[in-house]
Amino acid sequence: MSNSFVELWVYLSATPLFGLTLTLSAYLLALALYQRSGHAPWANPVLWTVVTLAGLLILSGTPYPRYFSGAQFIHFLLGPAVVALGWPLWQRRAELRQRLGVVVIAALAGGTAAAGSAVLIGWALGLPPELLRSLAPKSVTAPVAMGIAEQLGGIPALAAVLAVLTGLTGALLGKYLFDLMGITLPQARGFALGTASHGIGAARALQVHPDAGAYAGLALSLQVLLAALLMPLAARLI
Repeated sequence: MSNSFVELWVYLSATPLFGLTLTLSAYLLALALYQRSGHAPWANPVLWTVVTLAGLLILSGTPYPRYFSGAQFIHFLLGPAVVALGWPLWQRRAELRQRLGVVVIAALAGGTAAAGSAVLIGWALGLPPELLRSLAPKSVTAPVAMGIAEQLGGIPALAAVLAVLTGLTGALLGKYLFDLMGITLPQARGFALGTASHGIGAARALQVHPDAGAYAGLALSLQVLLAALLMPLAARLI
């Protein structure tokens, strides 16, 4: 039985769609666990998909480029998926027009707090400047965080990892933190998740409440825009 499994793995790992098949299978299993748990934050399907894939690739000795040659199809769909978050915003466009000023100020304050606190804590711990520049865009979605880190003189790959970890942390702990602070309004919870935890937080918010998901998507978009414009400028001034 074990020999047959090894032979099947070797055969599949040599095909271009290996990464795609493995990723979809891992996610469907993680999604089933998430649904069976009653959508508990600890069962976040993104987290367990990442853990499963990383474990399988390490145990099998499969090189990441071989895996990504197939998984890049999912990577390509990341852009359209982010754009699709605009649909819930369009449905609430009248409401958002009334709150535009407040929303922009909240996004600016939240983004400043997210980046500033990370850099200050890293500086207090004695991290080198290159790592601090990689920490700054941690609350911006990973592809944009990589570009910002490169402009700041940081490490793009590290910025992507930090962004994913930040997103997972928000998706896992956001509910408990909001409950502890007595924040019950779905719009506020969603906006906070999108601000601090970008796409992964927004995905979690969409699963919980449609209004939370819409405001999380808005916060995600604002953070991308504000960070891309202001972080390089702030770095030059500092």
